[in-house]
Amino acid sequence: MIQILVKDLNATQDIEIYTDCIKTYLLVTRNLEITMKLKALMLGVAAAATATTAQAADLPVAPEPVDYVRVCDAYGSRFYYIPGTETCLRVGGRLRTQFVVNNVLEDGPWGSRDSDGYSWLTRGYAYLDARNATEFGTLRAYVGLRMQVENGENGFKLDAGYIQWGGLTAGYLGSNFNIYTGQAFIGVVTRDWSDVTTNQLAYTAAFGNGFSATVALEDRSDREVGDYGGTRAPDFVAALSMSQGWGSAQLSGALHQVYPDANFNGKIPHGGSEDSLGWAVGAGVNVNLPFASSGSNIYFQGFYADGALSYIGNGITDISVVSNTGTTLGSVADYGGNGDKSTGYSLSAGVYIQATPTIGLAVDGSYAHVDQEDFIGATDADIDRWAIDGSVQWEPVSGFVLGADVGYSNTSADITGQNVDDLDELLFGVRMQRTF
Repeated sequence: MIQILVKDLNATQDIEIYTDCIKTYLLVTRNLEITMKLKALMLGVAAAATATTAQAADLPVAPEPVDYVRVCDAYGSRFYYIPGTETCLRVGGRLRTQFVVNNVLEDGPWGSRDSDGYSWLTRGYAYLDARNATEFGTLRAYVGLRMQVENGENGFKLDAGYIQWGGLTAGYLGSNFNIYTGQAFIGVVTRDWSDVTTNQLAYTAAFGNGFSATVALEDRSDREVGDYGGTRAPDFVAALSMSQGWGSAQLSGALHQVYPDANFNGKIPHGGSEDSLGWAVGAGVNVNLPFASSGSNIYFQGFYADGALSYIGNGITDISVVSNTGTTLGSVADYGGNGDKSTGYSLSAGVYIQATPTIGLAVDGSYAHVDQEDFIGATDADIDRWAIDGSVQWEPVSGFVLGADVGYSNTSADITGQNVDDLDELLFGVRMQRTF
């Protein structure tokens, strides 16, 4: 085509056109080569990138950081941090199974054909204890759950549940009036002292050197002995405690509203008060025994109550007096038939000896007395009860305990014009328990 163009034009023009055509041809050819090389280079880069990506996909991926459970030693052993928080948690439990032969002396009017000759109990506990530090002191939440089956009957309840923040405590736990609640491993016979778990709001101030003082409002419902009306005012409880190297001691006091129910108020024959103030005091001391193995101790305590008999014990306040003819004469209550308050007291003592590293021996004893006016009509009653309970326990493995227990109690009532036989109780029991 270039040669045809050269022939048709004059010489000068032909040469110029010819030259321009050659330049254009060379430029187009070079640009085409460059374009082809660029395309080849781009295809090579793309192929290399694809191969690299495929190879990278085959490589192992680095694991993400794991927040492992950490040990928390700020509150003792067996606490762990809940992952992602600064809260320390302790999880525990207990399982016990026991067999108790009920009163082998039961006969006569105090007995009942419908009463069980033995009690077979299996009970499990689950504990959760969560704590963390705040600028106002340790914040703690504790939950204890109890599940059981006894003689075919199932049960589930809150054993304890409360929140503590600094010196403030709110929830369901042991009364601040309680001092010592016994040494025996099983306690087949009820001994008389204050041993009540109740809802409460309490504040404890620590003074140093083991001294502290507590004031609390506690649910009256758990302290009612007799037929009460509806709740009106909680009990007020105060305690002064001391704990040192030699042992511990406590003074307790309580105010309690005596509020008989409507039926009772309509039956008061001598007037009396529909509402009165009961009270109770208690004192106890627990001494470590330096001549015996660690953990050995002995305690003494005493309680007095006026219209608040629950504070002296659970044994004598659960008595229904029966005559020797089988007639139920009445039950112990915070008040008599004329509305006057009943009075009573209890004394108790106990000792625990760690005989060997794996064997422990314990014994508890108590005596209680109640003076109830107008027990039957215008007749007063003096009721006495004493109890003793002893046990031996063997711990072959830490947290695993086998034990046996025997207990005896005697209850008597002196009521003018009535013949009342004594009630004697003798019980035996064995228990297997694992705490973890």
